[in-house]
Amino acid sequence: MLISLPALYAVTAYGYVAAAGPEALAVVYPDIGQPYRKVFTEIIEGIEEQARARVKGYPVASSADFSELQATLKKNGGKVVIALGRQGLQAAAAFDPSVSVVVGGVSSVPDADRMRGISLTPDPALLFALLKGLVPTVRRVIVVYSPQYSQAMLKSARDAARGQGLELVALEAADLAAAVRRYESAFASADGRTDALWLPQDPVTVEDTTVIPLVLKESWNKNVAIFSSSVLHVKKGALFALIPNNFELGKELASMALGMLNGDGGRTGVAPLRAVRTAFNTRTAGHIGINVASGQQRTFDLVFPEP
Repeated sequence: MLISLPALYAVTAYGYVAAAGPEALAVVYPDIGQPYRKVFTEIIEGIEEQARARVKGYPVASSADFSELQATLKKNGGKVVIALGRQGLQAAAAFDPSVSVVVGGVSSVPDADRMRGISLTPDPALLFALLKGLVPTVRRVIVVYSPQYSQAMLKSARDAARGQGLELVALEAADLAAAVRRYESAFASADGRTDALWLPQDPVTVEDTTVIPLVLKESWNKNVAIFSSSVLHVKKGALFALIPNNFELGKELASMALGMLNGDGGRTGVAPLRAVRTAFNTRTAGHIGINVASGQQRTFDLVFPEP
């Protein structure tokens, strides 16, 4: 339940109580229709739960005048803006430095080392830990990536893989044709007992009309586990995916913002997503020889095929 208070109070991740006027915290988000709007609505609900107050929301159209938006924010007393989605990020990038910004609801952030927030890219450590729990025999994780979109996440992914005793085999592909060749080569030598394939959030190497049908077919034939960050992939046959828990993400973004309102600049950088839900495909699990007890199945948020 949301409680309206005359000021924003919340115990933040930084260990103290932040307080500010009711308009000091604002949320800028894309002005789009359903079903995508529901994602941002859930994030905002989480922000309000953590802030323990209603927050001022500013829907941003693709044709918005960002200078006018900044003037409105200042007039209303906005000191910290939580910028959601691509349009929110574009608006925030146009603000002058007097406006503090926390970003969220986007998969990648240009100049992430100059920003602060949480991306929609699940923490590789969570992905690899779940993979090892489901497929204890796995030894290698294969990922086909493009430098343009996925180079930045490789270091943390390699560290996370080592933490689980896994070898990360990263295959670079600059375009779709190169990605297809990489996948074909990888499956030609893949061993379903020890290899798994990770589909990152990369629009070049994880493309819906060519790559996904190829990968799903080959993985089924070779009994290779696939995991990703898309519930649609799981519906189609991937073993599992970690997807955003939008409400909990909103709470974490609010904690960052409230900390900034209280004067804690903290470290810049966009953290990977740790507020996640799990989607799991029981048919795929059975096909590749994974026996998941009913008790464990109940720990998954979404199970496919649906009963």
